[in-house]
Amino acid sequence: MESTSHSETGHAEHATPIVYVRVYFFLIVMMFLTIAASKVPLGPFNNVVAMTIALAKATAVVLWFMQVRYGTRLTWVWASLGFIWLSLLFGIMGDYFTRAVLEASGWTR
Repeated sequence: MESTSHSETGHAEHATPIVYVRVYFFLIVMMFLTIAASKVPLGPFNNVVAMTIALAKATAVVLWFMQVRYGTRLTWVWASLGFIWLSLLFGIMGDYFTRAVLEASGWTR
């Protein structure tokens, strides 16, 4: 059986253990940042800060622990489509959750 190199097959190297350790410590720091941000009264920006931190943590998990960072272009397409689908679902839920508020305030026709 003939051996092929990674450059011939189009697959990149996988993450080294030190990369996993660094991502792990990044997630630990982000967890403490989440806890600290929850203690600070930021008014209407609490949700924005919390979602930004959550997005950073989710990106780290998807890129390194789920191996998307070292995947093929098709892997990137499917991972992107998952996030697009999630944003569409959140948009639809936002519409449903705000209908009662809009009806109570008289903004509906």
